[in-house]
Amino acid sequence: MGLPTPDTSHLRDPQFASVYEPAEDTYLLLDALENDRARLHAQRPTICVEIGSGSGCVSAFLGQVLAPHGSLIISTDVNPAATLATQQTTERSSGPAVFAQCRMRFVQALEQRLRGNIDVLVFNPPYVVTPEEEVGGTGEAAAWAGGCDGRVVVDQLLPHVSMLLAPGGTFYLVVIEENRPDEIIQLMAAQGLDGKRVIERRAGRERLSVLRFTKKQGV
Repeated sequence: MGLPTPDTSHLRDPQFASVYEPAEDTYLLLDALENDRARLHAQRPTICVEIGSGSGCVSAFLGQVLAPHGSLIISTDVNPAATLATQQTTERSSGPAVFAQCRMRFVQALEQRLRGNIDVLVFNPPYVVTPEEEVGGTGEAAAWAGGCDGRVVVDQLLPHVSMLLAPGGTFYLVVIEENRPDEIIQLMAAQGLDGKRVIERRAGRERLSVLRFTKKQGV
């Protein structure tokens, strides 16, 4: 029997109208994390970070996946409503994980402290191909507007991933085919990260995948 999906019923409150609700990409990421449960338990992560937490569904679920091992799970988002939604979602989650929410872009305010210390990094980015001017807001569009090839926001994070991860750390990234995932895997290999597709699924016209990267020891 699979782990339960976290309760996000509070998103019906009008104050959360700008928050990205769990959808097919969210559920694919949950499946990838649950499929890797034994792997993650063996890793025994201390610090986990979800960038762009939205509803908080993924952060809360990651806490379930890691139980009974207790980890610090930091969730960041540029949307203040998403930060509050994540707080309420994780408060409804049981287990030993400790949750913290921060309103920020990526991990900017914590980058120096987190450098080389993140054991698990998760990002379901704004990957939809859109005009460039739609990228970079703090409302609902920030959850999906990805600019040219849907890669504008992703490409801003990728150069920092290896620096942020602890040796042996893991990075999960949601992509669609338009994002050129094979190219992303090659780019990350140059940073010393081994990457592969761990799960994929078609959702309407989109072919969704989750890429998993592992930082090599000694990098």
